Amino acid sequence: MSDSYKEPKGSKPGDGTRFAALKNALGARKGVKDPGALAAFIGRKKYGNSKMEAMSKAADTDHDGK
Repeated sequence: MSDSYKEPKGSKPGDGTRFAALKNALGARKGVKDPGALAAFIGRKKYGNSKMEAMSKAADTDHDGK
């Protein structure tokens, strides 16, 4: 079981693919209780609150089919 994160090829910020991959990699680690929250924390540190919020809204819109 590999717990290292590898960025999916061809993925762009805001499409949700990279977030899901990071969340899965963090979920495989011992001691991580909420991998989604940890992935969001890491994303907010990397991109900032406003950029992360914009990417989240874009991903939600894409998945809802709107």
